[in-house]
Amino acid sequence: MDASGVASRLLDSVPVIAPSLLAADFSDLGGEIARLERAGAQVLHLDIMDGHFVPNLSFGLPVVEAIRRSTELPLDVHLMIAEPARYLKAFRDAGADLLTIHIEAVDDAGPLLEEIRSLGAGTGLSLNPPTPLETVEPHLDACDLVLTMSVMPGFGGQEFQVAVLEKMRRLRELAGERLLISVDGGVNPQTIQSCAQAGANYFVTGTALLGHADYGERMQQLRDLAQSGADVRVSDLCDPR
Repeated sequence: MDASGVASRLLDSVPVIAPSLLAADFSDLGGEIARLERAGAQVLHLDIMDGHFVPNLSFGLPVVEAIRRSTELPLDVHLMIAEPARYLKAFRDAGADLLTIHIEAVDDAGPLLEEIRSLGAGTGLSLNPPTPLETVEPHLDACDLVLTMSVMPGFGGQEFQVAVLEKMRRLRELAGERLLISVDGGVNPQTIQSCAQAGANYFVTGTALLGHADYGERMQQLRDLAQSGADVRVSDLCDPR
C-alpha cells in the first residue's frame, strides 16, 4: 500500500492498538491476520530480530513480503537489528509502511531517519528501558513515532517496567500532540490505562491480545481502557491542581 500519510492517519484515529504478529500462530498466519482485521485492527506490528542486537531471532524479509500479500493494513516494522542502515530499503520494498530503528543500534539516527522518509515510509525511533530519553530528543522533529520499550527487547511475555511511564510523560510534554508515542512490552488490561494517562497513544500488544479467545472483544476492551486513560490525562491538563 502507499505509505504516504500512514502515520498521520493513525494519529487521527488514536488510541491505536497494534497487534504484534510475533505472538500469532504462524501455522495459520493468514487466518490470524484475517481475524485481526475482523476485530478492527488498524495496523500490524512486526518485530524483526537478528540474534545480535537482541538475543533472539524472529522472521525476516520473506515473511514480511508474505504478510504484505495477505493484508492491506499498514505494516509497522520494528527493526531490532544491529545494522539497520543495510536493510531499510529491503524492508520498505517488502511492504513496510512504518520503519522503526533503535537509537542504541546506530551512531547517528539522523541520516537513517532521513533515508526512511526518502523511501516513503513513516519514521520511527525506539529506545530501551535503560536508555536515557535525551538520546532521542534531538531527533523528535524527524520522527512520526517514538517507541518506548517497557521491557528489554527480545522475548515476549515480560513484566512491564513502570519506570518508563515517566519517559512517556516527558516525551508528550516535548512533542505535544503531533507524535505517535508507542509502548511495547507487557501492555495488557492492567497496564494500558496508565500508559495512556502518561501520554502513550499507540499500544503494541502481543499475548494480551492474541492469547485471547475473542480478538474483537479484547481489542475493544484495550481501546476503551486506553481511551479512559487518555481522558484522565486531558482532564489533568485542564485541572492540574
